[in-house]
Amino acid sequence: MLITLVAVALLAFYVAWNLGANDVANAMGTSVGSKAVTLKQALIIAGVLEFTGAVLFGHEVTQTLATKIANPALFAATPQIFVIGMVTVLISCGVWLQIATSRGLPVSSSHAVVGAIAGFSWVALGVNAIDWSSIGLITIGWILTPLISGAIAALFYSQIKHWILDQPNQLVQLQEWIPWLSTLLLGVFGVIVLPSLTEPLTNFVIELGFTIPAYDIPLLTGAIAAVGLTIISWRQLGETGGGGLEEKFLPQTQELPSIQNPKSKIQNPVEGLFARFQLLSACFVAFAHGSNDVGNAIAPLAAIVYINRTGSVPTDGITIPIWILILGGAGIVGGLAVWGKKVIATIGENIIALQPSSGFCAELATATTILIASRLGLPVSTSHALVGGVVGIGLVQNIKSIKFKTLKGIAAAWLITIPVSAVLSATIFSIARILFF
Repeated sequence: MLITLVAVALLAFYVAWNLGANDVANAMGTSVGSKAVTLKQALIIAGVLEFTGAVLFGHEVTQTLATKIANPALFAATPQIFVIGMVTVLISCGVWLQIATSRGLPVSSSHAVVGAIAGFSWVALGVNAIDWSSIGLITIGWILTPLISGAIAALFYSQIKHWILDQPNQLVQLQEWIPWLSTLLLGVFGVIVLPSLTEPLTNFVIELGFTIPAYDIPLLTGAIAAVGLTIISWRQLGETGGGGLEEKFLPQTQELPSIQNPKSKIQNPVEGLFARFQLLSACFVAFAHGSNDVGNAIAPLAAIVYINRTGSVPTDGITIPIWILILGGAGIVGGLAVWGKKVIATIGENIIALQPSSGFCAELATATTILIASRLGLPVSTSHALVGGVVGIGLVQNIKSIKFKTLKGIAAAWLITIPVSAVLSATIFSIARILFF
């Protein structure tokens, strides 16, 4: 059994590697495309945050995938069949993600995992082995994800365009809007994540004898961060205008110092400051992706470890060992670093031409959509959320700016992911059952 566990752990790492190469483009593709950061910087930043998100928040979605897609009760008498099925899931997902990545196609790892689980379950025990209610709920999430993310991105961008970008005195308008943008950026992220991050501090204060509401410290932390970001941004903006921005409004060609990467091609000072905000929003997307999608790689491993320890199939929530989360996070980082460039180019450059202001809105909409899904334990597609957000921006800018040829290729890859992974899984499972039983 130890050899089996090692082999399965290596397979999970392989899936996480391919997931990192494909899906992490969703976090940093728009930042690289808009020239807010270099590719090397993007890889380093995303690597750190993906790993952190996976280890701290990856357990909820992993539990959902490990126990809710195939109906575990039907495998109670034959846990060995369930183990072989989970191994075929890992092989199928890893192979399909590697094929898609080699062609630069951003596909959904969530689609691949769910399709593969459904494929082996159907072959093993028939159509009733699949928990269709969970499949239906997840499918609804996949359909709604790009629509919701696109609507949020379009709303954000239309407001920024109206109140800042289309105004004759952009720098003055931006100065007035910085507190609101800072609050929005940190609020979206903080409302969902800060309660968990600040829980140790909250518990410590309670142990000291202070009775405080649960959300006081997260709210205080978020408020301090928003004020800090506002002050820093005002200071950076002041450097470009030298104080009285009304009298010293800069021409569009003057470079904005010390805000973005010095090799950046961004010359507009307003877009330069948005590059700073876009980088922060990209960090949030990376953290959100790590917390949500690591489950796609490690859920089968978690289920097998549970069966090895207890001798029974997991039918309810299971505890995910920390080493499994670390393994998944490490795989994501490795795949991103080695193979991540192709899909980053597709996301960042081949749907619409992005500026930091539009990229910021797309990423903020994606982070909002994905983090909420992650906290609900619902495995949704980061690819769907980001592509939906980018298309939402394109609709506000000009529908002719959207490269529909790229979208058709992406949509085709999304559509065939489930059937391809299901057929792969069913085929591999059938062969394995003949060989081992």
